[in-house]
Amino acid sequence: MGGVARLRVPVGEDAERWITRTGCRRVLFIVHNVTSATRLLDTLPLFDGDLRVQLFATCTGSSPFLAGVPELLTRSGLPVLPWAQAKDTDFDLAITASYGGELDAFQGKLVVLSHGVGYNKRLAAPHAKHRAPVFGMSPDWLLQDGRPLATATVLSHPEQVERLNTYCPEAAPTAVLAGDPCYDRILAALPRRDSFRRALGVGPGQRLIVLNSTWSSLSLFGATVEDGEAQTGSTGDLLPWLLSRLAAELPVDEYRVTAVLHPNIWYGHGPGQLRAWLAHARQAGLDTIPPLDGWRQALIAADCVIGDHGSVTYYAASIGVPVLLGTFPEQALDPLSPVAALGRAAPRIDHRPGLSGALRDQIDHVIDSHKPDRYRELAAQTSSSPGESGALLRHLFYRLMDLPEPTDHPALLAPLPLPPYSPARRTAPIHVLTQVLHGDPPEVEVVRRNATSGPGLPKPRGGAEDHPPQAHTVVDEETEHAGRLSAADIVVQHAAADDPRIGPPEAWTTEALARYPSCGLAVYTYAPDRCVARTREGTLVRLTAVAGPDGRPDLCEPAVYASALYALTSASASWLDTAVEILVRTGEAVHRVTVDRLPHRPPP
Repeated sequence: MGGVARLRVPVGEDAERWITRTGCRRVLFIVHNVTSATRLLDTLPLFDGDLRVQLFATCTGSSPFLAGVPELLTRSGLPVLPWAQAKDTDFDLAITASYGGELDAFQGKLVVLSHGVGYNKRLAAPHAKHRAPVFGMSPDWLLQDGRPLATATVLSHPEQVERLNTYCPEAAPTAVLAGDPCYDRILAALPRRDSFRRALGVGPGQRLIVLNSTWSSLSLFGATVEDGEAQTGSTGDLLPWLLSRLAAELPVDEYRVTAVLHPNIWYGHGPGQLRAWLAHARQAGLDTIPPLDGWRQALIAADCVIGDHGSVTYYAASIGVPVLLGTFPEQALDPLSPVAALGRAAPRIDHRPGLSGALRDQIDHVIDSHKPDRYRELAAQTSSSPGESGALLRHLFYRLMDLPEPTDHPALLAPLPLPPYSPARRTAPIHVLTQVLHGDPPEVEVVRRNATSGPGLPKPRGGAEDHPPQAHTVVDEETEHAGRLSAADIVVQHAAADDPRIGPPEAWTTEALARYPSCGLAVYTYAPDRCVARTREGTLVRLTAVAGPDGRPDLCEPAVYASALYALTSASASWLDTAVEILVRTGEAVHRVTVDRLPHRPPP
């Protein structure tokens, strides 16, 4: 990795003149790319509190995926050595989570961790002697001049030890069973599922669908389908078909869709390019999890993962999340690996038009028919020591450093942090179908779909005397489709109530009605559970969702309440004269919303 200057402190030719703590054991984290680095970061806390250990980091520069590594190393706060200096410096221990590069040039004790859920993929090593060997299991990766590169090869389950004995018996003596720290962090965070769902903007009654793709042209993000399998256009590209069907079929208030993509996709193609590729899907409500943080929390929060042959999909199955495979290239995997077994056990998306149910039907079937222990045997192969990897790894590290373990604190892994709150934001136009149902308070059924699809509504729940279904269009004022604003029935703005650029709500709603003469309702959303709306006649109301039994606010998009209001005022112009409360139904969820008339202030 170019551009990293040689260190003079805490190592270097005259480092002893400048360092404050002397005599420390030196531990080097060897990074290949962002993917491997994130697994190394899992183990950092195992050295917390030990004043006898000095940590360092370096990058071999051998991976084709070097983008993002300098920023990640800077974020770690560790002293970073250029690889040339790292090779010439004495360390008591080096830890890496990948193979490749000049690992043979390192003369100290080397520990190799897996950067996935064990070793599953076939990947040719540079100058490989074997055709498509299993990465991390074949002599091409593990040996140098017939001798193991690693002092300790960390494996998470005995099945990996068995395969290592078969594929590379010369390296088998280095095998150490020490669990999986990534999996243990997931297990420890399972009780926080509801908090993670709220952070990801998943409201009551919503289903969170996570799209997951590993890297390579065989992955969900890169795969093509055979001719006749799907109506995916002339390229046979799977991803556009999948994104378009999700946007078209899933009512936006009943499903939340987010994408967890391999860091090699983010940094191989560039974050800007990735955002450009997904721009239309993001406008329709697709969220993306950043490449470094949050993917484990998204798995815990998920109701279904649409994935492929990557480790993330396997982790999802291991914790009992329903899995639906979008693509699964058996030829890219060791057939004896647990991930290959998942491919044989999990259902796959039927892409063929007319031969199966709609994509929504397939997703719902996988969720509704799923049993939490469906993948129990596969989950058991994720780790033979669940919850114990921290203690096992720290014991290994200190044994190799010939240093007694700390006795004043246990070996602990960092808890998964709560992600920042990220509510859904759709800037693409939305088609809305509403039905007013008789009752006291009145109930309005609302189905919202992206405008690229034809909206549909389940059978009305009331009787023949109910009002017939009505349709209208909602457009966000920040939409890329600016030409659609002039024909919108409802125009929506999202901002803080005291945002001086836009608010206050009373002023913006007046201005919006003047800007868009066809608009019948201007809606200013300023909190997760409330909004202010002004009718064309000038009536100003605040719509506030009643908190649930636990006192937490309703996380339904407040513009849904405005669509219900629009339906009621369209059915009866005098309805607002006595309005106090309405019920808003989205799918199986019912939201109780209070209606407060606000004082009318004529514009200056």
